[in-house]
Amino acid sequence: MKIKKIIVLGSCNTDMVIQTDRLPVPGETILGGDFMMTPGGKGANQAVAISRLGGSVTFITKTGNDVFGRQSIELYQDEGIETDHVFCDLGHPSGVALITVDKDAENCIVVASGANKTLSKEDIEKCRAEIERADILLMQFEVPLDIVEYAAEIAYEAGVKVIINPAPAVSISDSLFKKTSIIIPNMTEAEIISGVKVTDWDSAKKAADRIMEKGVETVIITLGSLGALLKTGDTCHEIPVDRKVKAVDTTAAGDTFCGAFCVAISENTSLVDAVRFANRAAGISVTKMGAQISIPYRRQLEGLLSNA
Repeated sequence: MKIKKIIVLGSCNTDMVIQTDRLPVPGETILGGDFMMTPGGKGANQAVAISRLGGSVTFITKTGNDVFGRQSIELYQDEGIETDHVFCDLGHPSGVALITVDKDAENCIVVASGANKTLSKEDIEKCRAEIERADILLMQFEVPLDIVEYAAEIAYEAGVKVIINPAPAVSISDSLFKKTSIIIPNMTEAEIISGVKVTDWDSAKKAADRIMEKGVETVIITLGSLGALLKTGDTCHEIPVDRKVKAVDTTAAGDTFCGAFCVAISENTSLVDAVRFANRAAGISVTKMGAQISIPYRRQLEGLLSNA
């Protein structure tokens, strides 16, 4: 079977995480517990997930000329990620995320984008041939939206499947919706995009219908511990998680889901089975602290895909 090429275009950050009993309210200072500094960024998390789960992935991103950027590139190379299109900005630092995680595994995240926000159309032009040769282009919104739209145009014209994880949620143009084959929001993002408050399967279906009206072929709404809703064409599937876990930290769960889903469909797995595979991978990720450190390897999901 031909190995399909996945490109992730997105952010590279270093995460600084503090555990607390609860999240602080505005103006409040609280004492936290353990501190850890780990590699993160939604784009990087998704690229790492794809590589660990058996996919072939190239990462397009931008770092600063600093220790965080250099460490990130070394890590990606160690993970088996193609880094020829990791650019460096000499005038901005690498991205940093400040993350607070409470005892219920809920998190609060603030991102200083740094070099991520300087990814440019000139950078993307240097990657044009790589994008046009790909099978899947996966993107999020921690880099400038106009760059996401520019890359989507290149991919769409070349017949490359465009998958969007609309995080953090922003207003999306009609043009981007129509170039998107699959969109994967969580409940909050689905609400912002559709105008429907998502709390359960029924409301998720209504949100998915609204989103599909904008021109997207397939909508997958992740519902945390419930699982994920898949709507494609006139068909809707409620796909629950297959095993309950004790959540420790939900950071990067959505990124793990997106990466796992891309790996599964790159192996010609059905959409339903791809979502099941992604549910399991995301479920494993929430049982550990940290972003990339929590992303599972293919052997931990053995048997879930036909060639696992």
